[in-house]
Amino acid sequence: MRILIARLNHETNTFSPVKTDLASFKPHWDEDARQFANGSNTALGAFFDYCIRKQAELVVPLAATANPSGPVEDAAFEKMAKSIVDALKQPCDLILLDLHGAMVTQRYDDGEGELLARVRAAAPSTPIGVALDLHGNITQKMLDNSDCIVGFKTYPHIDMYATGEHVTRIIDEMLDNGLQPAQAWVHPPMLAATLKMNTNEAGAITDIVNLARAAEEREGVYGVTVFGGFPIADLSETGVSVVSVAKTQELAQAVSQEIADEIWKRRSEFLYLEEPLSTSIEKARSAHEISDGNYVLMLDHGDNCMSGGTCDNMDVLNAALKAGFKNIVAGPICDPDVVRKMTEAGVGQRITITLGNKVAADDFVQPKQSLVLEGLVDGLSDGDYVVSGPIYTGQLCHMGRAAVLRTEQALILITEQPHEPWDLGVFNCAGIDPLKSDYLILKSRMYCRPVFEPSAAAVIECASSGVTSSNYELFSFKKLGRPIYPLDDHAVW
Repeated sequence: MRILIARLNHETNTFSPVKTDLASFKPHWDEDARQFANGSNTALGAFFDYCIRKQAELVVPLAATANPSGPVEDAAFEKMAKSIVDALKQPCDLILLDLHGAMVTQRYDDGEGELLARVRAAAPSTPIGVALDLHGNITQKMLDNSDCIVGFKTYPHIDMYATGEHVTRIIDEMLDNGLQPAQAWVHPPMLAATLKMNTNEAGAITDIVNLARAAEEREGVYGVTVFGGFPIADLSETGVSVVSVAKTQELAQAVSQEIADEIWKRRSEFLYLEEPLSTSIEKARSAHEISDGNYVLMLDHGDNCMSGGTCDNMDVLNAALKAGFKNIVAGPICDPDVVRKMTEAGVGQRITITLGNKVAADDFVQPKQSLVLEGLVDGLSDGDYVVSGPIYTGQLCHMGRAAVLRTEQALILITEQPHEPWDLGVFNCAGIDPLKSDYLILKSRMYCRPVFEPSAAAVIECASSGVTSSNYELFSFKKLGRPIYPLDDHAVW
């Protein structure tokens, strides 16, 4: 048996000015991709282990992942897609793909649909199993060119490997028992706020994911996924959807419709009402006064790296400094020019910098003035660290060079590249202990929580005018299917 597995993963914020070229993916090819897959805590890793159990000849043309950012450059997409399609020139018995579901390229709004159509054309009768992210914006084209789609059921995502295993269980039924699964996709006209997709909290998303899990226990139902969607992508299919894989088309359709009906009934619970930043600042101050020594975690979710943020919006840090907060740790803030100047100055030198608010996005709120700060170069680092977990445990991460500015009020971590603060190593590699702060300001929405939330006295979600804002009024949607809830009060389904 010959099996092809591959990973091509990108969540595209169509409003983000952060470019997505081939280097953004740090692609692994062929033997290097095979080594990456072996032991990877991803769906690709599960596919690799499945192939080993099957004693199959294994083909791994690509393992590529880029942080969320703007549309993928055409040259990058074509090179990576070609590597997968070319590997099918020698026939395969099975194809397993670890994708995202919300990839947009410069040319194609539906990156995954285009890739799957090319794969299907190259292997028209070969079973194709696909693992997707919970935030996928699903299209009919994806379903038409695959045999089974299963997505994550957790956010923060801790079930990537388990999702890959789920796909292979369905594939086993196809290979061993002749199953020909049917898929059905139902897409109610609604956007769900990403901050309302936390499956670790009680609420609508957790209840509905549990309904999906229960539906999978029914006879003839093989997989049910609630896709929250990635709302800040300007596409006709953006938004919530449900995909079911079942023995018959009628059953798959009925299950998807049933779950989607429940989502629509509870649509108001997927709204996130963003409070003014001034209110969040006062909440943080009050939380600190009764904190008993633990830090207050302040999340700048409007400039979140893992949704395509530039990580250079200064709204939250500026407000905290003006409020007189002290013993702040903040970052990582992306400003390669400042890192260069601090590196040239050297550790121990006093320096005045103009920080952030330098990266503008087309057709979006323009940045304010950069923040002028005076302080000490407290540390320099190559920005490399190994993730201790629980997300991407063991992975080597690189932020570009990093520098630490110490002012009277704050320790600020500044990096050459946007980077998600999902691990203590982000700060530790630059000599900062964030757990000793009074106020910890992170450019994050969700991925930081497993590490930093347990020790926090309080978690305060802070609004900023970045390109990952939860305020949809900041975005100029042009392709989005309308009417859609909550942008259109009259939206019906």
